[in-house]
Amino acid sequence: MSISIAQLNKRFGAFNALNNINLDIPEGELAALLGPSGCGKTTLLRIIAGLEWPDSGRVIINGEDKTQAHASHRGIGFVFQHYALFRHMTVFDNIAFGLRIKPRRQRPAESVIRTKVHTLLELVQLDWLHDHFPDQLSGGQRQRIALARALAVEPSVLLLDEPFGALDASVRKDLRQWLRTLHRELHVTSIFVTHDQEEAMEVASRIVVLNKGKVEQQGSPSELYDQPANAFVSQFIGQTNVLDSHNHQHWLQSIGLGDDAHPGLVAHVRPQHITIEKTPTGLPPSIVLKDWQHLGAITRVELTGTKPDDGLPPVLHVEMPSEHFKQLQLFKGDAVNISIKQVQWFN
Repeated sequence: MSISIAQLNKRFGAFNALNNINLDIPEGELAALLGPSGCGKTTLLRIIAGLEWPDSGRVIINGEDKTQAHASHRGIGFVFQHYALFRHMTVFDNIAFGLRIKPRRQRPAESVIRTKVHTLLELVQLDWLHDHFPDQLSGGQRQRIALARALAVEPSVLLLDEPFGALDASVRKDLRQWLRTLHRELHVTSIFVTHDQEEAMEVASRIVVLNKGKVEQQGSPSELYDQPANAFVSQFIGQTNVLDSHNHQHWLQSIGLGDDAHPGLVAHVRPQHITIEKTPTGLPPSIVLKDWQHLGAITRVELTGTKPDDGLPPVLHVEMPSEHFKQLQLFKGDAVNISIKQVQWFN
């Protein structure tokens, strides 16, 4: 099912939660609503689900206007951050619940429900826990059960509100890959909310960046990272070095970027677009190695200037293959020369 949002607006008193949202999610997409706290992403998800009502605008699901449709008539599965499992029910009964409360004419036979629940439990790799209660499960297991329960009613759209937000980092990383794999198998149009840009980049095929109730940009992870529409997206998606053309004019000229700078423009440089080499012995140092972090295949390097008025930012971040960093044989305090391969300018 495809999802289209047209000219959607929502206010809570004086607070403008959503401002003229226009959005298209193609069928089968796994999309992320990404943005800082309070940007409107959960409100938008709840309006799509039918749990909130917009002040104006339309929600169109598979070509049908569902703006006024009740949540139960939208064919949507919803997974909350805190699982919302029934503690007094077993895992099996939690997943079967949505099927058992269907109107009598639509309700499957108990034998069909049993087969379907076990199939879903096998899909989320937890069939061995079918007779356990939620309090007997880990956080990651409960989240997978919540997802299986949402899938039991065969939703045309799956919505997830910060699905991994309550889990620790190692479990979140495992579930990200698991969700992506599961989506490839089921191909259900899915939208999840997150404030974690790494999570969005790793899981989603499409990212919608929201800020202060507006869509800043939407596209694939690579499009948003390589071609950010504005300074906000550039800084929110991945790390970037921000260099003001006025405050850093001298330094920009020293690395060959000064001619491209204009008053009022700001240069954004990704850490991997900076190359460094060791300054030959005997030359006065202007940039030195402050610190570094070895992160497996990648090393993150921190550089700093030797003079407080040289226009260099307090810390300049660089990323490079760890093997290359080893070959440079650099130590803290060593002088380096830098060059910039790519820069983007924003107002």
